[in-house]
This record gives sequence, C-alpha cells and structure tokens, in this order.
Amino acid sequence: MEPTYEIRFQSLFRGAGLCFPCDEQGRVELDALSDRARENYLYARAVVGMEYAHPSVSRASLVAGSH
Repeated sequence: MEPTYEIRFQSLFRGAGLCFPCDEQGRVELDALSDRARENYLYARAVVGMEYAHPSVSRASLVAGSH
C-alpha cells in the first residue's frame, strides 16, 4: 500500500482549516472529490494569503477505526 498524503489549508483566522487527499507533490485529483469538496478546494486555493495560509503537504494521519 502506497503512502497517502494530504494537502492542508490552515485558516488565517479562527475558522477551521481544510484538508484534501493528494499525492506526494500536493496534486489533488479533482474528479475524485465530491462536488462540495471540489468547490471548497478551489475556493481555498483562490483565497490563499487572504483567508488561508499557503498549503502544506504531509502524510495523512490515519486513525484506526475512524471513517
């Protein structure tokens, strides 16, 4: 099983950050996202520096038993 990565957009304010599955380089497969997740991802990218910090890519933290 290959490692799973996530791209995380941390809110610059008190709001929640956003996190999406991606590859090691931070590329997100848009077709694999739900409509809502795709809209959130595209929005987060558009407002980097205004509402969200520059995204970071890391290995996804998988918690056993959570879905």
